[in-house]
Amino acid sequence: MDPNAKPAESGKVQEKGVFEHRSFARIGFLGNPSDVYFGRTISFTIGNFWAWAKLEPSDHLLIKPHPFHDLVQFHSLDNLVYRLENDGYYGGVRLIMAICKVFRNYCKDNGIQLHDRNFTLSYDTNIPRQTGLSGSSAIVSAALSCLLDFYNVRQLIRIEVRPNIILNAEKELGIIAGLQDRVAQVYGGGLVYMDFSKEHMDKLGYGIYTIMDINLLPPLHLIYAENPSDSGKVHSTVRKRWLDGDEFIISSMAEVAKLAEEGRTALLKKDYSKLKELMNRNFDLRRSMFGDECLGAMNIEMVEVARKIGAAAKFTGSGGAVVAFCPDGPSQVKLLEEECLKSGFIVVPVQLVPTRLSSSDLKTLSDSKP
Repeated sequence: MDPNAKPAESGKVQEKGVFEHRSFARIGFLGNPSDVYFGRTISFTIGNFWAWAKLEPSDHLLIKPHPFHDLVQFHSLDNLVYRLENDGYYGGVRLIMAICKVFRNYCKDNGIQLHDRNFTLSYDTNIPRQTGLSGSSAIVSAALSCLLDFYNVRQLIRIEVRPNIILNAEKELGIIAGLQDRVAQVYGGGLVYMDFSKEHMDKLGYGIYTIMDINLLPPLHLIYAENPSDSGKVHSTVRKRWLDGDEFIISSMAEVAKLAEEGRTALLKKDYSKLKELMNRNFDLRRSMFGDECLGAMNIEMVEVARKIGAAAKFTGSGGAVVAFCPDGPSQVKLLEEECLKSGFIVVPVQLVPTRLSSSDLKTLSDSKP
């Protein structure tokens, strides 16, 4: 997929019974990774990159392999090994199969009747791999949207529940993650404040999600490496330490969650000097908990390149890309571009995407207040 090409409109019906949807890459702006620790986060999707899914009726149910991401033909044995060593055993077919299974089981368990017609599902993506921009969940989210329309059940499955369905599909494949990314993508753009407090999670099974005005954000930049091979390959013990009652991890994660709460206030007041402080503190807390070996030298360098010229910077996710804020404006952005060029990093302005929820989506939202 050409990253400069205009994506197909989300939900566009090209012909009768054919559905296309896209789901955008996600930036975890503040509070991550506290979403898996009963915390709070602020996230938004960006128009720079997206995944796309297309569903069309067919006699047999077919999941189409992607010509690049799901390769089964190679030039040689060496070529096969090279691809596996660089890209792993993963492609999009397994993701789509998982969401089909989880979607069907959810409908069955909740008394939602599905017709028995078959379909062909295909996908494409231009989200850079291993950049912490939620590329996998974007594919799943786009596919789920196609299924909702094909079976005409969009109005029967509440928006707040859909991120759980996506996450459950990824859990089928052993992917360990939180709800934050899936919420941002299900909400179809815009800025979302998320409260994953234990009280809400225990009572509802999901968090409390509040849509904010995307225009509250200042101009931001995305930094990433073309070859993110050094993405922190040491397994983290943070989750285990948190479960074991480690006071440092528990207090640090609580502080990370509080950054999202403070960030919400700062955004509403457009207090961008405070926002800079919160972004930097978010990364510093993550670094203190996870350690440099776990984060990866290249990831840390991306943050330091931005901080070197006075910009705020933090991970977009768990590593692989960085979101930067240059409070001093265009002159500082130019310095950032120069430093990234010297270090071999790609830097692009973040393209903000307003929320794209449909009227039927909004109806499920308005009917689902706790």
